[in-house]
Amino acid sequence: MKPITKTILYLTIFSIAMGYLESSVVVYLRKIYYPDGFKFPLIPVSPDIAITEFLREVATIIMLIGAGIMAGKNTVQRFAFFIYSFAIWDIFYYVFLKILLNWPESLFTWDILFLIPFPWVGPVIAPCIVSLTMIFLTLIIVYHQEKDKHVHISFINWMFLILGSITVISSFVWDYIMYLSVNGTGKVVWTLSSNTNLFEEVSNYIPQQFNWWLFGIGEGFILIAILLILKRLKNRQKPKTIN
Repeated sequence: MKPITKTILYLTIFSIAMGYLESSVVVYLRKIYYPDGFKFPLIPVSPDIAITEFLREVATIIMLIGAGIMAGKNTVQRFAFFIYSFAIWDIFYYVFLKILLNWPESLFTWDILFLIPFPWVGPVIAPCIVSLTMIFLTLIIVYHQEKDKHVHISFINWMFLILGSITVISSFVWDYIMYLSVNGTGKVVWTLSSNTNLFEEVSNYIPQQFNWWLFGIGEGFILIAILLILKRLKNRQKPKTIN
């Protein structure tokens, strides 16, 4: 087995285990706060549990970044392994929730995705699409690096990736922000120093409509970046002609 194959295998196993750990925590939280099954509106969470959950999400991201840094041999590969670990973790989080709780009911079931810096919500299929895109980009980078080709993510590539990521994230928080703006509450971000319950300001919030247009534009920017990377790699394969 090639070293790179072993690395990807170990990262996959690690990320699947992380996915189970994440889903098991959610099982406990739902038993406490949603004994009849998870559904919107969100139930207010006490400050001590909210802080614990908030920091747990930060710790999870740090662990995934750490896995990418330790597995990668250079900056581009470390980035690729981080997003790969994140993607596998995210997909298997839902796989294990389906096994343990028979949830979600469908890929279009709404879920709360993150709390940082405020709630992200969206249908389950949306983060899964993002995860598959991450895996696709990782495989492109790893495949060409194994062919001894220098994979360079240029400034314009990074701009498309960052712009796409910000736009996708905006689609996840869009419905929540629209709810707050319509209902006149000035509190958008729950902070660690807050003495109030998490979700108290949105105790009546039920997601209405996911902004698929914004999500699609974000995904489009990311795919443009991937296509530009592939185009540069393809151009390097062409033999130079001598006139």
